[in-house]
Formats: sequence, structure tokens, C-alpha cells
Amino acid sequence: MEHIYDMIILGGGPGGYTAALYGARAGLDTLLLEKTTPGGQMALTHQIDNYPGFDEGIDGFSLGMKMQQGAERFGAKSVMTEVLSVHLDAPVKRIETDSGEYLARTVVLSTGANPRPLGVADESRFLGRGIHYCAACDGMFYRGKTVVVVGGGNTAAADALLLSRVAKQVILVHRRDTLRATKIYHEPLMQAKNVEPHWNSTVVSLLENENGLSGVKLRNVQTGEESDILCDGVFVSIGRNPATDLFRGQIALDDGGYVIADESTRTNLPGVFAVGDLRTKALRQIITAASDGAVAAFYAEEYLAEAGASVG
Repeated sequence: MEHIYDMIILGGGPGGYTAALYGARAGLDTLLLEKTTPGGQMALTHQIDNYPGFDEGIDGFSLGMKMQQGAERFGAKSVMTEVLSVHLDAPVKRIETDSGEYLARTVVLSTGANPRPLGVADESRFLGRGIHYCAACDGMFYRGKTVVVVGGGNTAAADALLLSRVAKQVILVHRRDTLRATKIYHEPLMQAKNVEPHWNSTVVSLLENENGLSGVKLRNVQTGEESDILCDGVFVSIGRNPATDLFRGQIALDDGGYVIADESTRTNLPGVFAVGDLRTKALRQIITAASDGAVAAFYAEEYLAEAGASVG
């Protein structure tokens, strides 16, 4: 007879492992599936200073390992495997992976969202050491320094404003001649004396010296003219790609591909919950993902009780 878990979690980021922790502590038979390493995108972050409880900060890989150990302390199981397909609309959900099939009465989706890269050479080599995708996470490392923000939407505008309060100079690079961001951002940006826009421009390559990243090469999209801009760091704010392709046709998604789920983390399918960066939400941070995980485990436990499923 095939084993049926009370809860299977897809993705081992902060949302996933918090759901595993809360689920296991509540006595749920809990399994987490992750294809790479505990922590997800967080594991790539060199220094995390905005997660409570670590007065000197912590690197993302170490925090991910601590989250895994905390969940497994209460009996949650982890399997490092890649999910190939999901079948979520039946009372017993079926997860196909490269290591076999797993069954569960509830499923927590925690596959995250990946920042869209610039697509230039050496971008990954400077990840976390000059190239960043989250100003709220890493902006404080550039106090009194010069940074470049790439993008023209709401995220880029908000990142430029945030960085203008800590950096000496913020160079905003956008491929059009005006921001796509909503009007509420325009006036504050124009009034910020240390924000310098470079319109009709794209980043075509990264510059480096013996100390690491030293700037960017820009190309004017109208004239083709190229120029070098010296800076200490680059914040890429050109959007994110939610990792939700596996769920298309089963889970309701918004126009951006994010899972439609409110603060209860419930999706359109009974017994299926969405946590962290892949769901529709105002703020995507480690702490909000962890919050989602706790909420999802609570409602998963409630769903199982109402469905009369055995727990533990």
C-alpha cells in the first residue's frame, strides 16, 4: 500500500521549511522536496542582515541549513529531488519526481520566483559581490557608495528611492525615455538630488578591476554610443519569473504567472497552499515567506481535520 503523507512541500526555501517546521510540530507526516539545496534563492545570498535573531547577520546558506535542521528536529523529512509533474485536483495529490512518485493529502507550493538577469557576461560570477537583485536585502552594504539601478518599473523606482537614502549616488538606467513606474514614484525620484537617470540606455557589459566589479558599460539604444559608468554595485530590477510552470492548468495564476492566493495562502484547489515569492503579495522577503509557511501549515492542519484525514 502506497504511503500517503499528510503534507508535501515543494521547495526548500524559508517558506517551505517554515511550513515543514510548523507541520511537523503539529504532528503532520511531512515531506519536503527540494532539487538543489536548503534555502532556495536565499542560499545564494552572501550576507543577510534583515532576518531577526542574528545580530551580526548570517549568510543565506547557513540560514537555510538551520531551517532544515529545525524542521527535521520535529520529524519532517527532506528529499533532494526534482519535481517533474504534479496532479493536484484530487483528494490525494500525486507528485512525480526523478526519484519516484509521492502522495499527499495537502501540498504546499514553495518554488519561489527567480529574478530576471541582465543577461551579460560574468553576471553570475559577481552575484552577491557587486550584482544584486534585492535592494531591501543588500542596499545597506553600499552606504556612502555609488550604485547603478537597472529598470524602469515600480520595483526599480522603489529600489532607487530606497538606495538614495543610503548611497552617495544612485544611477538609474532605463531603456526608455521615461519610467514605466506609476506616477507616485516620479516626483520623489526627480527631487532626490543624488539620483541621476540615464534614459534610453542598456547595460551591455560589466567592468572590473583588481578589486572586483568596478562599473558598467552602457549603450544608448537610439545612437549606439557607448559609455563607461563607474560604480560600486549594480541592482538589477527588471522583474521576476515565478517558478509556476509546473502548476499551469491546475492552479489559478495571475497575468504575471504568480499563484493567486491571499494571506490565508489558500489556492483555488482544496488542500493546496502557496507560500513565499511565487504567490501574489506586496512584499517578497525572507521573513514574509517564513510567515506564509506558518500560515499554510495552520490551514493545512485545519483542512485535514475538516476532511477527516488521519494526522500523524
